[in-house]
Amino acid sequence: MASSSAVGKLSREEFRRQKDLDAARKAGTAPAALDEEGRPINPHIPQYISQAPWYLDTGAPSLSHQRRPFDDRSSDKLDNWYDRGAKAGPAAKKYRKGACENCGAMTHKKQDCLERPRKKGAKFTNKNIQADEIIHDVATGFDAKRDRWNGYDPAEHKKIYEEYEAVEAARQKLREEEIDNQTTTDLAAVRKLAKAGKKEGKEADPDFGSSDEEDADDDKYADAADAVGQKLDTKTRITVRNLRIREDTAKYLINLDPESAYYDPKTRSMRDAPMKNVPAEDAKFAGDNFFRFSGEAPEVQELQLFAWQAAARGNDVHLNANPTQGQLLHHEFKEKKEMMKDVNKVSILAKYGGEEYLEHVPRELINGQTENYVEYSRTGHVIKGKERAKTRSKYPEDVYVNNHTYVWGSWYDLSSSTWGYACCHSTIHISYCAGEAGKEATQASTAQALLASSQAQSEPSAQDNEVRARIDQNYSKKRVGEGDVSLDKDRLAEAISEEKKRKVRGDKDDDRSSKKIKGLQSGSHDVTEEELEAYRMTRRNAEDPMANYVDSEDVYTR
Repeated sequence: MASSSAVGKLSREEFRRQKDLDAARKAGTAPAALDEEGRPINPHIPQYISQAPWYLDTGAPSLSHQRRPFDDRSSDKLDNWYDRGAKAGPAAKKYRKGACENCGAMTHKKQDCLERPRKKGAKFTNKNIQADEIIHDVATGFDAKRDRWNGYDPAEHKKIYEEYEAVEAARQKLREEEIDNQTTTDLAAVRKLAKAGKKEGKEADPDFGSSDEEDADDDKYADAADAVGQKLDTKTRITVRNLRIREDTAKYLINLDPESAYYDPKTRSMRDAPMKNVPAEDAKFAGDNFFRFSGEAPEVQELQLFAWQAAARGNDVHLNANPTQGQLLHHEFKEKKEMMKDVNKVSILAKYGGEEYLEHVPRELINGQTENYVEYSRTGHVIKGKERAKTRSKYPEDVYVNNHTYVWGSWYDLSSSTWGYACCHSTIHISYCAGEAGKEATQASTAQALLASSQAQSEPSAQDNEVRARIDQNYSKKRVGEGDVSLDKDRLAEAISEEKKRKVRGDKDDDRSSKKIKGLQSGSHDVTEEELEAYRMTRRNAEDPMANYVDSEDVYTR
């Protein structure tokens, strides 16, 4: 059966023999058929399995089309990837034709160069020519092409851990320096205020009270917290301190002055006191810094600093894992430090002397001296000095140009809805300042001023009426004979005779115009109605088609 596909179309006798051979192989009387590799083929395999399709048929009995083909997927492995930054041998000494004009390597062109663009490339300088890169031919398969992590080196992830560790170490060092820089006077003042709050009892602010009062306050907040999925057990003390009841006033609502203490909405913290004129012990809220240095908070910070420094020296001290051990070690450390300080002081004074020079002014007075001018009121509040520095923008401020005394945008024109300068009311940026004259010009050019001037012009005086009437008389249509005009017959006859004499003399219009100019210079420049009518009657109309027509006597003869 296995070889029937390779035989092709069989005759009836060949087909009968093939059937007998297959039956003998199944009965075991005939040897089984062998494939290409010499392995026997089970005769009981059905024909649809043993017969190879036409595109895999080799012409011999075989079952290779049923076996998994051998596939070398070594190219799809993550280890088979480009060797980043590999160079091929030493760099060339001179520039080679066809190399990169920027760095001088032969493996890429100038537009593909990853080096920093030079002012003068290696093509022109023959200096600092880079070595050629190794071009890898990585044949990737279907899966390797679509694998987003193909070629990724897990060792690169260590850089992220190292970066975070460096940031954490810097933050820890900065916090240690802040704790060391805290003066003893500030801590002493905070302790005095805390003790004063304890003595006052219930009348004082609960935030200045004992730890029992704070626990009771925490319990009050915890009972009021009914958030979904939150533990309300007061013994656990989980996220209880951040909750508040509805009757509390938010920090940013205590003082609405924009110049007051800054409130950070992201951390919900206000470090300074919002009410400067209210003493800290009497205020409802004296700032987060006041609570941070009150009670046992400074001692906890010193203990944390000691645990960090001890762990850095190799001691197994951890404040959170074993706080009792850390506190005992810190107490022993302070006692030994004071003892060693006294021993060193006594030994140095005994050896070198100079005890009289150690008597100096108390540190509180030395640190209290400053040359900063500050004025205080009778109640002890700051009147002048120690003002908070105003936030400045990145743009230049209070810069006056072109003789201006105000900056651009200090004045707004409501009529034109534009910004300008308050010194001259100019709405043109970087214009020259005109001062009060500019304000008057701007006011005169407004719509209200123009309307007022037009109304004033609409009421002319008697002299203006006379001039206007004279102008209308000179330029009216009646002057050219298109209207009813009363003419003096004697003057009209005289004007006609004068016009005929002028034409007889052969004077041109230029001479007439020159006479008019002389007449204007002499003082008489008005043309009368009779002169205009005489000119109109005696002039020759060149556009008249019948002007040159002459009657002939022969036409009328009959």
